[in-house]
Amino acid sequence: MRQIDKDWDTLFKQHGILETINKDGFFKISSKQINEVHEARLMTKFDNRENLPDAFRKNHLSILPITRGNYIIGAYDAYENVTYADIENMQLSLPEHIESINLNDLYSESACLNCAYTAGIIDDLCGSHALPTVSGRMSSNSFDFQIKNSNGEVYHDISVANSQVEIDGGYETEQNLILIEAKNYSADDFLIRQLYYPYRLWHDKISKPIIPVFLTFSNDVFSFFIYEFQDPNVYNSIKLVQQRNYIISPEPITLNDIYDVLTATKIEPEPEIPFPQCNNFERIVDLLGLLMQNKEMTTSDITTNYAFVYRQTSYYTNGAIYLGLIEKFDNDNGEICYRLTSLGQSIMSKHHKQKNLDIVKQILKHEAFYKALQSYFKKSSPLSNQEISEIMKCCNLYHVTSQNTVERRAQTVSRWIEWILDLQE
Repeated sequence: MRQIDKDWDTLFKQHGILETINKDGFFKISSKQINEVHEARLMTKFDNRENLPDAFRKNHLSILPITRGNYIIGAYDAYENVTYADIENMQLSLPEHIESINLNDLYSESACLNCAYTAGIIDDLCGSHALPTVSGRMSSNSFDFQIKNSNGEVYHDISVANSQVEIDGGYETEQNLILIEAKNYSADDFLIRQLYYPYRLWHDKISKPIIPVFLTFSNDVFSFFIYEFQDPNVYNSIKLVQQRNYIISPEPITLNDIYDVLTATKIEPEPEIPFPQCNNFERIVDLLGLLMQNKEMTTSDITTNYAFVYRQTSYYTNGAIYLGLIEKFDNDNGEICYRLTSLGQSIMSKHHKQKNLDIVKQILKHEAFYKALQSYFKKSSPLSNQEISEIMKCCNLYHVTSQNTVERRAQTVSRWIEWILDLQE
């Protein structure tokens, strides 16, 4: 168990939280009560469903702030799923005179937003010239709303009074105020509160329409999800209006570029490291970016700050270790930590094209991936899992012996090859 799971188990037992929720439908808890076990700020930050402690996930619970020092726990449907549509990336460029924005160092939400604004992405998104007007922490003022039960059958009434609100970026045009919640990784879902509380604050303060936007910056692509709240008083009335993708002046990657990397790469002996079992390669690139920004992180840090469950953190860190891009070590407190290797730092500091082709090279140094991509070029079509499994059987993989394990790991090979081929512009 994570420490946060243990800490919340302690709080649930100390205060009879589950029993009160079953009787009254909710439980209110203060920062002071939480601080007796661990720092409340860290104990209540769950940006994605996967971050929720075991006691919450098992009982379909969520936690929301209701004042500056108080929270409410209940069976609330607090998150919105995110699905990435397969759409074209619109290409824009930074003005030629801009020297202070490094496109190879966009590893924080603020850096992403500054770049997006300077490159004209925000103006294009808004359809007219926008000016940055609001950002940072502020008070929510007071409002009431309804939120759907986690089983979707009933709605609960909640009152908020001067809770803390944080806005990553607010941009105003003549027609609208656009409020952006930004993440520097791809996400399967997000906490609606991060859009809803700022929306309610400014909906009640100004006459212009408020447009809530969720932004993810992953694999050098800005993905904007534009929403509307169909009923301002209903938390779950959020509806996706449009998704738009942007990328900053990339040098295109062609199939010939990928083939050139394949032919120039030499296969290296398979390391005595568990063969990867993480299918979403974009998440590995996001993890590299997270470590580029934070330098070193514990397993708990990664799980808390990223859309991973605890088990996934192990899978994806091991996948990056397998590629020689991150390393594991013990910090001064005896905790297991992760950081980029010197090779990982070097690669992640490069521009879009070379960075991705260098990552491809690291993948293709491993025989199973090399031969799978080589076979793709011979066939000019994707390989079946059975064909990949047959390749893997001849590659002397570390601790991959049973047919069942080979077939499961073949899914990873297939998806990583798919990521490589999808780099083509």
